[in-house]
Amino acid sequence: MKDISLIKHAYSAPGLRLFGLGPDFQPMKGLEKLQFLFNQNTLWAKDRTRDQIKKMLANSNVIITLWNNRDLVGFGRATTDQVYRAVLWDIVVSKDLQRAGLGKVIVEELLNDKKISAAEKVYLMTTDSKDFYKQLGFKVNINQSLMILNKK
Repeated sequence: MKDISLIKHAYSAPGLRLFGLGPDFQPMKGLEKLQFLFNQNTLWAKDRTRDQIKKMLANSNVIITLWNNRDLVGFGRATTDQVYRAVLWDIVVSKDLQRAGLGKVIVEELLNDKKISAAEKVYLMTTDSKDFYKQLGFKVNINQSLMILNKK
């Protein structure tokens, strides 16, 4: 899609996190738009507050956003120790643009980042997008169990 701009944010995304910057370092109310993207297009990230989103960004190693002019249409982030493990988080594309290859662009940008590619293994969790991630080389691991300690 020719009108889509990809931004690979600096570590912890200070421009997006502090000033809401979008393409060309222009103020675009990026935090509000990210909150809206989560609320409209995910089950797992609904109702995150702006303060929570700021903290999440501040503690992420790699952050990718996709913009269609002034609209935030895609997001993904990753954390890593840069040696053993990396984890992809919060991959989301606006519902009206899904199946156009944008999710693949986000995942590939994250995986190609030198911090992420340095890790031996890259993990992700998904509820209903297993087939999408399989197309990108991820495999279901039956030798490990996902364990959760819910604190809320």
